[in-house]
Amino acid sequence: MTQRDPETESARGTSRRSLLKAAGTVGAAGVLGLAGCASRGGNTDDGSTDAGGSTDGGGTETGDGSGSGGGSESATPELGDSMTIFHAGSLAPPFDAAEPQFEEEYGVDVTREAKGSVASTQKITQQGRVADVLGTSDFRLIRNRILPEYGDWYTVFTTNSMSIQYREDSPGADEISKDNWWEILTRDGVTIGHSDPAVDPGGYRAVMSQQLGAIEFRGSRLYDDATYQKLRENSTVPTGTETKLEGQLQSGALDYAIYYQSISSTSGLPYIDLQDQVDLSQATSEYASHYAKAEVETGSGTFTGAPIAYGMTVPSVAENPGRGAQWVEYFATEPGRQILRDQGLVPVDPIVVPGSSEDAVPDRVMNVASAKEALGPLEL
Repeated sequence: MTQRDPETESARGTSRRSLLKAAGTVGAAGVLGLAGCASRGGNTDDGSTDAGGSTDGGGTETGDGSGSGGGSESATPELGDSMTIFHAGSLAPPFDAAEPQFEEEYGVDVTREAKGSVASTQKITQQGRVADVLGTSDFRLIRNRILPEYGDWYTVFTTNSMSIQYREDSPGADEISKDNWWEILTRDGVTIGHSDPAVDPGGYRAVMSQQLGAIEFRGSRLYDDATYQKLRENSTVPTGTETKLEGQLQSGALDYAIYYQSISSTSGLPYIDLQDQVDLSQATSEYASHYAKAEVETGSGTFTGAPIAYGMTVPSVAENPGRGAQWVEYFATEPGRQILRDQGLVPVDPIVVPGSSEDAVPDRVMNVASAKEALGPLEL
């Protein structure tokens, strides 16, 4: 059974399960394969780990051993017959699509709550709530705010990029292109929507994309500081989660929305991809250094630009960590990876865990993961 958060809408689908082959590279589809983020000193948010207690055994699988293969597993006291997942709004479509097959295969009832990733993290660190899986659209939220008090490990499992979506009758829709979007969006009367940067990485990344267009890259920039200021003047924050922006766009409340390419590409509305220098998709040292020049201050911390990389973990407060490990494993295997691709995301192949926490990773996850100290220029 799915418990939908009012901040998001998603669609169901089905899939089959099999083990994926470890390829080591990530495909494109609007996003260059993730090589990693820059060092923690350059590409990180400065929010300190939330205060609170902690428990032992974060993410360590219990009850069902270390196998990584598929096959139906009946509920046992060690595994339990239900599980709870807190996750980013942009993960609602793939998680919703995976849920029916996962429930059928493992005989478990899945309850999900979709919210902005910052808010999802705060459910554990500030509200004292319990989840068996935490999935965020910015892995650094887990690295910096969950570990070590509320978890022992995490994985980077998929990537995304930023885009601009609009209606066919949006002002300037017949003129907008990848080469002039800032000219259209700065016109008088145009309304640009993005989610709340204080609770959702999609929100602070939308602001970062606007900032980066006014920052020099390879000797030039897309527009000047005055244009950036006009973009901000035309921008509004009508929601905490990016998945609600599409409905407001369709209703006419917004003319344009800045959010993830995964959302744009699976919608029936027109959209444009952004330049590599502003879409936060390129995981090379050169681009990572450029992205790190963007910074957004919010009430929940200051966030610094970096290539987009999603994270997932089984928190130490999990009631059914074995079930959580099964869910993480699912998205490291071909059925889960295909769902990610179908929903416009670009899976990391194989999923990556920090080498420093390799011993804490459940065996069934480690069997389909690669342990590294960094993913390209990103520090794990």
